[in-house]
Amino acid sequence: MNFHLLTQYLDSLNEEYGIPGLDVIVTKDYDTVYRHQAGHADYEGHKPVSSVDFYRLFSCTKVMTMTAMMQLIEQGKASLYDPVSRFLPEWDMMTVINANWREKGDYFYSPTLSEPSHYAKNRVRIIDCMSMTAGLTYDLNSEAIRELISRKPDASTREVVAAIARMPLLYEPGTRYQYSLGHDIIAAVIEVISGERFSDYLQNHVFGPLGVTELTCHPTKEQWDRMSAFYTFDPESKEMKPEDLHARPFEVTPNYESGGASLCGTVDAYSEVICALANGGVGRNGTRILSEEGVMRFTHSVLTGIQLEDFRVDRFLEYSYGLGVRVKVNPNLGRSPVGEYGWDGAAGAYALIDPFNHVSIFYAHHIMNFGEVYNVIHPRVRDLVYLGLER
Repeated sequence: MNFHLLTQYLDSLNEEYGIPGLDVIVTKDYDTVYRHQAGHADYEGHKPVSSVDFYRLFSCTKVMTMTAMMQLIEQGKASLYDPVSRFLPEWDMMTVINANWREKGDYFYSPTLSEPSHYAKNRVRIIDCMSMTAGLTYDLNSEAIRELISRKPDASTREVVAAIARMPLLYEPGTRYQYSLGHDIIAAVIEVISGERFSDYLQNHVFGPLGVTELTCHPTKEQWDRMSAFYTFDPESKEMKPEDLHARPFEVTPNYESGGASLCGTVDAYSEVICALANGGVGRNGTRILSEEGVMRFTHSVLTGIQLEDFRVDRFLEYSYGLGVRVKVNPNLGRSPVGEYGWDGAAGAYALIDPFNHVSIFYAHHIMNFGEVYNVIHPRVRDLVYLGLER
């Protein structure tokens, strides 16, 4: 193995894009075969990136939520094809807007409570929420949620998800794809099935068994003090501008735990979990968190036809979407194998799980609104990792 080209590339990112700091871990089997940190973790540029730095993981949370849901499916407590209303009764009678949401001219269009609509013919199922085909939006500022918060500012995950059910769907469940709040609905389902708060379930059944202590939905003051400097990319000036470190765009209430975006943690901690998934569901300490069959379920696509076209509106030509994660489907694009899976986060985190070669990659930096990371940097990091593994 030789990763010198990967190191050169990572070290070039500050000069090329102004990325202030980054951290990446690559594992093969149970060995950490590559670790590289570059830049600084503070705004002043005095504190080098280190293994104790905390990051807002945003949508990389989704991989953990899906792992938790798959555990419950393996235990026979739920099925992929169960209607969500089996666990959340308020999801029993859903409505769908009459208009074609794609003709609204806004990719992230969100309907109102008064939008002309009709009753859905299909039930919203667990698999629909996992695969982003339920007809949901990503609107955490909808009328129904605002009304709830005006009455109950400390509303729980379960209560916010009940409010989401009041909103009309964009399309008939199971027919199209739209990036949305499906993972947040799954977090509420996990709470109902397990009887545990979502964050407690993750700690008790995913993180804790692996000995992972630095992934959390609720960072302590000491962990907040270790939070890496947080930036937003300004497309006009091409500058990385300091962002409010404590801004929480996906925290609807103090008690709301987003299954799609709530986790914070260290690169080491996140890597430990995906290393287990890359090795058939068994961690370095020998503890199994998921069966090998459960891990392999994530290596298959769910989308077909127009759903796949919806998914590829902006990027991901080599990928489709599966059970809550992207899945590699094109062997001719990129060096990773068909079936590797994972996701990314709004501040630039990137997770790859390859259970065929027992490889995991986790990359993190802390920059919002930086599209180049998804279209250029993540694929390049992926390909240079696999090139290095071959050498």
